[in-house]
Amino acid sequence: MVTIDLSGHTGLVVGVADKHSIAWGIAQILSEAGMRLALTYQNERLERNVRELASTLPDPLVLPLDVTDDRQIDAVFEAIGNQFGRLDCLIHAVAFAPREDLMKDYVETSRDGYRIALDVSAYSLAALARGARPLMKESGGGSIVTLTYYGSEKVVAGYNVMGVAKAALEASVRYLANDLGPDNIRVNAISAGPMKTLAARGIPGFMNMLKYHEEKAPLRRRVDMRELAGTALFLCSPLGSGITGEVIHVDCGYNILGL
Repeated sequence: MVTIDLSGHTGLVVGVADKHSIAWGIAQILSEAGMRLALTYQNERLERNVRELASTLPDPLVLPLDVTDDRQIDAVFEAIGNQFGRLDCLIHAVAFAPREDLMKDYVETSRDGYRIALDVSAYSLAALARGARPLMKESGGGSIVTLTYYGSEKVVAGYNVMGVAKAALEASVRYLANDLGPDNIRVNAISAGPMKTLAARGIPGFMNMLKYHEEKAPLRRRVDMRELAGTALFLCSPLGSGITGEVIHVDCGYNILGL
């Protein structure tokens, strides 16, 4: 049961694709805590999914957003400013690399594939943080949370260029935390254990990765969606007010293992 009260607070959740999305799990728990939310959809193909999910939330704002388009980013924050007047948290749950590049060894990554992976998966955090900053300052501060994965730290078979993009994302978390700290804006990442999401299904050998994780993680299971969402809730609440620039592993302990 949620005991954190975020009534009167507002949030933007970027990256909902369907009901299995980590972004949607986070949106649900933030809403349960009383936060009013804006959700974005990437394109017309995903719009119906996002609008159907959003309809289960109280008074949501649903907006189009391609994170590679600065004009759309500006439009999202303008709409949030007009509708909410403030912003307390931003959930960044966006990552992409062309499948043909994920299927190759990293050494064979195309220049264009590298550019796309870094733009969508890492630079978008900086672009969204820049848009969120004025609205969070109006609120007296805020919390930005992004999602990463252990493949940023160690080589994970099949993760390839996405691992490099996530490493850049985690470095961005630290630099953004330093830039935005004087405005009382915190920036953190959750390093999530493998989950059966739409994005994960595009990773070669993902089901084998999931099985191995369940067998070897200290808790001998994979992480639950509510555990990931609960960590985001904590980071977006006053309970996390002293934490910034961190990568918090929520993976049933898998990251502590050697062999």
